[in-house]
Amino acid sequence: MDDFHNSTGTVLVIGSAGTDVIGFTPQEAKSGVSNPAQIRISFGGVSRNIAENLSRLGLDVHLITAVGKDDIGDSLIHHAESCGIHTESCIHSDDNATGSYIGILNTARDLQFAMDDMRVLSAVNSSHLLKNKELFKKADMVFLDMNLAPQTIKTIFNQAKMAKKPVVADTTSSSLAQRLLPYMSQVYMLTANAKEASALCENPVDIKDSDSAIKAARCFINSGVNIALITLAEFGVSYATAETTGHISAVKTSILDPTGGGDSLTAAVIFGLLNDISLDESIMLGITAASMTLQYPGTVHPGLNIETLYSKLII
Repeated sequence: MDDFHNSTGTVLVIGSAGTDVIGFTPQEAKSGVSNPAQIRISFGGVSRNIAENLSRLGLDVHLITAVGKDDIGDSLIHHAESCGIHTESCIHSDDNATGSYIGILNTARDLQFAMDDMRVLSAVNSSHLLKNKELFKKADMVFLDMNLAPQTIKTIFNQAKMAKKPVVADTTSSSLAQRLLPYMSQVYMLTANAKEASALCENPVDIKDSDSAIKAARCFINSGVNIALITLAEFGVSYATAETTGHISAVKTSILDPTGGGDSLTAAVIFGLLNDISLDESIMLGITAASMTLQYPGTVHPGLNIETLYSKLII
């Protein structure tokens, strides 16, 4: 294993942050009544999760998000700072409470229902990004999720283009994925699950296995994306670039909580690419990071670091 104590890379992460409330029902849930459940609360939000994972892997991370002027928002920012994340450009909004997400897992621990309230992200607007345009110049890579408003997304791509920085985009949900459509040719790496990828493909693809996922990934490459990753939960990751396509199987994992698994995978791949690790090995690092997260009752595994990741890596 190489020594990554001095891993390189500065990443500007822009997007959602909030609290996750996840409920698991060990028995079939019944409507109209209170169901006995196991409930856990943690900090979440796609971009916040990515930022924490990246920081735990030793990268220099600047986060732009918005929280409310409330105790939860203060705690979230304090926690981010304790993880080594730069939060100077985060917004404390008067207009909305800190964002939140509620997920209900069924008896198989798959997501059955979810709700989110990310209205506070309206504070992350073009004006705020332009005030922080120096962060685009300092970054080696920019990450964003699709919870942001369309005009904000446009400004991020414009600033990244002017600063000549690669952009990694997470489609976030099937209902938000199409916000990315105007910028496909400006995306360095795209990450999506099967449902999100199906919603984003110009010609809809029924993604049911690794071959159909590769077909969707090729669709994104033809739209101008450099690297496309399609996550398939327990079936691994299919990917494509202009030169190659492939599939890497998942690590056999007993899933405790699926929340945040995809975010840890994306973060580990970003780490790998910024440290000149091959795409295949970067994806394997990502799958290993996801496996760790899936076995932890929270959104980010606190034991994640590059040494642990390599010690668990299965090649």
